[in-house]
Amino acid sequence: MKKIYMDYNATTPVRPEVLDAILPFYREEFGNPSSVHWAGRAVSGAVEKAREQVAKLINCSPAEVVFTSCGSEGDNMALKGTVAALQDKGNHIITTAVEHPAVLETCQYLEKNGCDLTFLPVDGDGMIDLKQLEDAITEKTILISAMWGNNETGTLFPVEEIGRIARKRKVRFHTDAVQAVGKIPVDVQKAGVDLLVLSGHKIGAPKGVGAIYIRRGTRMTPLIHGGHQERNRRAGTHNVAGIVGLGLACELAGQNLEENAERMARLRDKLEQGILDQIPDVKVNGHRTQRLPNTLNVSFAYIEGESLLLNFDMKGVAASSGSACTSGSLEPSHVMGAMGVDVALAHSSTRFSLGPDSTEEDVDYILEILPPIIQRLREMSPLYPGNK
Repeated sequence: MKKIYMDYNATTPVRPEVLDAILPFYREEFGNPSSVHWAGRAVSGAVEKAREQVAKLINCSPAEVVFTSCGSEGDNMALKGTVAALQDKGNHIITTAVEHPAVLETCQYLEKNGCDLTFLPVDGDGMIDLKQLEDAITEKTILISAMWGNNETGTLFPVEEIGRIARKRKVRFHTDAVQAVGKIPVDVQKAGVDLLVLSGHKIGAPKGVGAIYIRRGTRMTPLIHGGHQERNRRAGTHNVAGIVGLGLACELAGQNLEENAERMARLRDKLEQGILDQIPDVKVNGHRTQRLPNTLNVSFAYIEGESLLLNFDMKGVAASSGSACTSGSLEPSHVMGAMGVDVALAHSSTRFSLGPDSTEEDVDYILEILPPIIQRLREMSPLYPGNK
């Protein structure tokens, strides 16, 4: 049976070059980088090299990069650390209704603990209104948190415009860029962000490592206490192997970024057009132009998305019905709900997310097996007009 992986937004395989680079740090170069002896010195340089590699990809100073365990930790650090550091200035946070749960649930926690929250709505394409954003800012607003690229639909927010508004109104700006880094150019200087979060396992590094960019001079209260690591910004023994892997993955992503983006966009567009040409009653979810090059989210009327995914799995295709972090939920996607997608259509939404290893043959195989699967599922549905 063929095995086709179309869930790169959930996670990616570790790149062969990355795996080769990290293996020595489990045995030969096992020291703690905080130690002053030879074993520590041998690996502390590798950690700092990785910091430089991450910084180069997002265009910042290495000193502004703090290593974390994952994107969720970075988002928690950005939000909770800002609230704790700026509580003398205000307690109002602006975010959007389509953020990843790492941001939304942290905001809900902060709301229960004394913060005022504004959740900006999105339109049918998943896009925010910049005027609504600016109008929402008050004298007590301390943070704007808006993702760079949506993990479910691929819709790209206008981060540079958000950054300009934030700077003009002297409000801190955080962006969850987990889905954007390594897929499209991400420049923290051009975007004007103060805090940016990325995750290693989305770009060919191991799971369990990430980073947060903290603009120089940005006051932050640490999320984790108990050590002096990361210039006292994040306690805990460094995950040296993971950090080395993240650094190299960032370097590799930067080398062929535009080439990979163009290739994935071409394959995505072929998959989208093939679906629309062969299958009736299909809705493409998200912005049609302002979106990640690798992401396609479609709803197939009159079927359940979970049934489609099970049929896909039996044919060797791995796809998703939304965020991997909410895959155990029976509720329709909060992103689809915020976009005003009909509940039944939201339940049928399917996300295809391509990666550097995706091929034209993968797309052709999906376009071959998908129409009969959809037809069979619709024939089983009491809602399908053809069955009445």
